[in-house]
Parts: sequence; C-alpha cells; structure tokens
Amino acid sequence: MSLDVFPILCNAGFMNNYAYLLIETQSRKTAIVDASEAGPIIKACVYHHVEPEYILVTHHHDDHTGANAELKAKYNLKIVAPEAEKELIEGADILLKDGDIFDFGKTSAEIISAAGHTRGHILWYFKKDKALFTGDVLFNLSIGGLFEGTPKQMWNTLEKIKALPDDVRFYCGHEYTAFGLSGLPDNDAGAEYFNLVKPLIEKSYPTVGMSLGLEKKCNPYLRVSSLEEFENLF
Repeated sequence: MSLDVFPILCNAGFMNNYAYLLIETQSRKTAIVDASEAGPIIKACVYHHVEPEYILVTHHHDDHTGANAELKAKYNLKIVAPEAEKELIEGADILLKDGDIFDFGKTSAEIISAAGHTRGHILWYFKKDKALFTGDVLFNLSIGGLFEGTPKQMWNTLEKIKALPDDVRFYCGHEYTAFGLSGLPDNDAGAEYFNLVKPLIEKSYPTVGMSLGLEKKCNPYLRVSSLEEFENLF
C-alpha cells in the first residue's frame, strides 16, 4: 500500500464535511478529494509540506466543490470530475466515467458510477490501497439523501459497494456517525462498532475509515436484502 489518507474537517459545526488529503508515498504526488473549504485544506497541505496536483471530485454539490476555484488558483492544480456532471462543475480539466482508471503516482483509482444522491455521482476506489471514497452515497451507519436519483438507483449503487472486499476502508463526505448510533444492531458487530466510534466522537476525532465488512453488518441500508426492503426504509 502506498496511499496515505488524511481527513480534513471542513465547514465545521455546519455541514461537517470531510475533504481528504491523499499522498502517494513513493512519488509524493498529492491530491484532495472533495474540496469543501479552502482554509482547512491549505492548512493541512502546509502541515504536511505538500502542494496538491489534483482535486478528485465525487459529485457537483457546492459543499464538495466550494473550494475548487481558490485551490486551483493557488496551486495550479487539475480538477478531475465525473463526466456526467461536467456542466455542473466549473473548471473541470479531466473527465472520467464508470470503469475508467486514474493513475496517481504508483497507485491508481477505479471510477465506479454511483447514481442516487446525484445522477452523476462517482466513487473513487483505490483497489491496491483498499480505500474507497464514497462522497455522499454511503455514510457511517446511513446514506446520503436522494437529491436527484431514485431509490432503485441508490440500491444499485449500494449493491456495488457491498460487492467490494470486506477489508476495504471507506471514507465518506460528512461526519454524521453520532446520528446513527441508536440504530446499531444488538449483537457483537453492533457492540464492536460502538466501541470503535464512541471514544472518537467524544474527543471530536474523525470516525471515517471504517471497514466495509463491519459497515455491511451494522448500516441498516446495507443490511437489507431486497429493493423492496430498502424502499421501506424511506
């Protein structure tokens, strides 16, 4: 594995977004996933002594792209965005679609289409590094709202996520974990999840980077086994 992932809390106390600073350890290439707010991102780059070369976008919503223009002007970086949302993401330089591979130093990301939250939402899957960036599709213990898509589209997207290996760690777009704790299953998996995240929440630390295997056992939207059951959760 050659990818370091650093969560950056943005819009704190309001949207509680996560941007992510990615550093490929061999080449030192650097990228930002979902540039929500410029200040905290610039601060993280200074701390780690890096200048990002890319912004990797999951979807067009402003709380995930609001810092694109400022960071592009500061670092002369390239914005890599979903082709299906090219008209909604200003300044996009590289457009990607389902199945495309984005090379990033000594690693790479597979693009997975993920309609549901928005029609053109994508996932960034770094297979070798066992890291998945889910934007506003999958959260810890919940999912994103259906702003543009349908329950069937979201269900199909979640089925793609469920098919990925259990040891993949996923990184979502918001810190919403505390809201889902009351829905944890009353079993060993639920207890394990609670014991992992409760101390982090109490210290206001990021709860992101949960394994998909545990999430599949605890997230109510991943535990259902049919589209009909999924639709009944809304």
